[in-house]
Amino acid sequence: MIIIIALLIAVVSVAAGYIVRKKIAEGKLNEAETVVTRMIDDAEKKAESVKKEKLVEAKEEVHKLRAEAEKEYKERRNELQKYEKRVLQKEETLDKKIGQVEEKDNRYNDKFKKLQEKEEDISKLVDAQMQKLEEVSKLTLDEAKKDILSMAEREVRQEMAIMVKDLESKAKDEAEKKAREIVSYAIQRCAADHVAETTVSVVSLPNDEMKGRIIGREGRNIRTLETLTGVDFIIDDTPEAVVLSAFDPIRREIARIALERLISDGRIHPSRIEEMVEKAKVEVDTMIKEEGEKASFETGVFGLHPELIKLLGRLKYRTSYGQNVLKHSVEISHLCGIMATEIGADPKLAKRAGLLHDIGKAVDHEMEGTHVEIGMDLLRRYKESKDVIHAMSTHHGDYEPQSVEAVLVTAADAISAARPGARGETLESYIKRLEKLEEISNDFEGVDKSYAIQAGREVRILVKPDDINDAGLPLLAREITKRIEKEMEYPGQIKVNIIRETRAIDYAK
Repeated sequence: MIIIIALLIAVVSVAAGYIVRKKIAEGKLNEAETVVTRMIDDAEKKAESVKKEKLVEAKEEVHKLRAEAEKEYKERRNELQKYEKRVLQKEETLDKKIGQVEEKDNRYNDKFKKLQEKEEDISKLVDAQMQKLEEVSKLTLDEAKKDILSMAEREVRQEMAIMVKDLESKAKDEAEKKAREIVSYAIQRCAADHVAETTVSVVSLPNDEMKGRIIGREGRNIRTLETLTGVDFIIDDTPEAVVLSAFDPIRREIARIALERLISDGRIHPSRIEEMVEKAKVEVDTMIKEEGEKASFETGVFGLHPELIKLLGRLKYRTSYGQNVLKHSVEISHLCGIMATEIGADPKLAKRAGLLHDIGKAVDHEMEGTHVEIGMDLLRRYKESKDVIHAMSTHHGDYEPQSVEAVLVTAADAISAARPGARGETLESYIKRLEKLEEISNDFEGVDKSYAIQAGREVRILVKPDDINDAGLPLLAREITKRIEKEMEYPGQIKVNIIRETRAIDYAK
């Protein structure tokens, strides 16, 4: 029973607790709803008040903007009224000016009509005067114009001829004087030494016994030397000397170096000869390259192709009329540079063309054609400029010069060849040239006598005064010059000097 009572008490307690908690919860819920309702009411009241405030502010802003717009409108309207007044004033001024212009136009029209009437009267008077003049002179207007124009033309032509002649004379005198100054200045600045080149070399021997060793048993050593070098070894009665003879100076130089080394070494036999000749070839190739580089550095011509430098070095062993071609080319380069600087041409182009102008002579014995054509092909192959190729191609007259630098190369070549002692000739060829000069001169009709003078650099021709007049002298000189250029080969240039003289002789008795 006690347990049952306890259980009942517990059940009642739980039920009572549940009822109490429920009541408490319902009270809190009602209280919360009351608070929320009050907060919502407060929020709505605040929102309404904010709305009213914003509406008031908006109305005030609108009122303010409207006032500003009205003010701006009034200002604009006032400006427009002022502008309209100014436009009206200008229109009135323009109307007045238009009226004045119309009045002036009317006055000018009246004056123009009067001028036209006067002009017609004047033209009538002029026509009447012209008719009277034609009647008096017995010439029409066109005929008189032609006569006057022809007279004026003759006078003008005569004056022009006199003026042109004076100008040509002055220009020739000044040009010749200036050219002489430039050439003499260039020659003074470039003093080149000239050494006569020969086709033989002499190698000294320590004793005559060495000749036998050079010849070898049954001549095998000398045959080996001549076969490997292509040079003739002349062992004659000259004491302690061997003469090397060859037209190719490079081969002669190789043979000279090889023989000198064999003599200093003392061992002379075919295998040793072959070894020394190969070493001499390598040494000569090195010397050729060094000489080309030296010439390039000396003249200030840089940027040359390596093969062109080697070809330049080969010119050291090439001669022309006994003149060393490399020294000649270096001299030409210096002369071209000096003269180009003096006359305002391109000195770099002139020096480059001058240095390379005889480059074809380095291989002209290996290739067909003139050294000018060979040189042009070589320069094209090694990418030289067209200006350089043209400038070097004209120095023998094969092509017409189209640039100042080309003319300078030709002039410098003639200067170098004309230096005393620069080029040598045999007595036989020298005499033949003098005879040929006189023969060509005497072939022309009207020539009385001719004399080759100044070592063949000038020919003086005496003509018959009855057969050739003064006007025919330049033509005869030109024909003789052309024939000399066509039929003869000579260094430098030849002056053709024609003399016509008439003498009257009488005797007082």
